[in-house]
Amino acid sequence: MVLDVYKRPFDPRNPVVCMDESPKQLIAETRIPISCSPGKPARYDYEYERNGMCNVFLACEPLTGKRMVKITERRTKRDWAYFLEEIEVQHKNADKITLVMDNLNTHIPGSLYETFPPPKAKALWDRFEFVYTPKHGSWLNMAEIELNVLTGQCLKRRMDNIELVKKEVLAWQNYRNNKNSKVNWQFTTDDARIKLSRLYPTIEN
Repeated sequence: MVLDVYKRPFDPRNPVVCMDESPKQLIAETRIPISCSPGKPARYDYEYERNGMCNVFLACEPLTGKRMVKITERRTKRDWAYFLEEIEVQHKNADKITLVMDNLNTHIPGSLYETFPPPKAKALWDRFEFVYTPKHGSWLNMAEIELNVLTGQCLKRRMDNIELVKKEVLAWQNYRNNKNSKVNWQFTTDDARIKLSRLYPTIEN
């Protein structure tokens, strides 16, 4: 089903959005790092101080090269519900938003009803067509690719507070959006039948 969704042509009235989330550890230096200089690499102490965690929500449109990132202090049902609301606002002119995501325990209708009044929760839920990646198949979510890019280009370093993370992630988001960076997805249903053949039932003749 996920692969069939990825074959759909671009339709602004029914956009395909992929969503994922990931924790980010906040780490502070215990000693001031020494910057690089001609002939000498940058140096920093292996010791560090833990300053807690934050959560990274990411939604991307593979066919338009647009993404939206939100940093929260926690990863709760309410945090997910509010992020879903932001996705809906970004696509307010769409008839239906197809959302690809994994089967995390917060990704359920109850999260909306615990956050918003019932009429709003129902209206928000009805704005989406939810497509879940299979168990142990979260790699089929293109948002996971974007998260890996975000980590490699921006977050793979010591950052000691959530405000710094928000600032740096916003700069990364704007840079990627301005470049119109897209995901070159090439894994098809035919590929799946070969690579994932062990998951298909065997028919005895």
